[in-house]
Amino acid sequence: MTTTRSEDENRGRGSDGYEIDTDPGRLDIGLVHHWLSTDAFWALGRSRDTVERSIGGSLNFGVYGPDGCQVAYARVVTDRATFAWLCDVYVAPAHRGRGLGVQLATAVRDHLAPYELKRTMLATVDAHELYAKAGFVPVPAPEHLMILRPEQ
Repeated sequence: MTTTRSEDENRGRGSDGYEIDTDPGRLDIGLVHHWLSTDAFWALGRSRDTVERSIGGSLNFGVYGPDGCQVAYARVVTDRATFAWLCDVYVAPAHRGRGLGVQLATAVRDHLAPYELKRTMLATVDAHELYAKAGFVPVPAPEHLMILRPEQ
């Protein structure tokens, strides 16, 4: 399963029957909201409005099963010039264990390659091995990174 590198040619179907598509109009936003707000520990309780706004400001990757139903999702926040942040990667429970996470991360990597970004980042608690298969490595100098936390 792959995606093409052009925004105009945004689909790719693998021999396993799964397809990755970057067309945001094809996303099942209600399903993505349900997945993130009820099953993704990093996004529990996220509002529908927040999900819609995040989709609107991102490069989105939907994975669709042989029947055309959406089975996974990822989004990339990027300027398409210097930086990208891969986030909200989610594979529906019934489709886990089939390598879709690695295929999705690899499709994101390949889709972003023509932009020659200086840095593509992600954060993960427990999927380091999965992302390593797509070429991600630990941050070489994590002490250089900082975040701005919302006031609590």
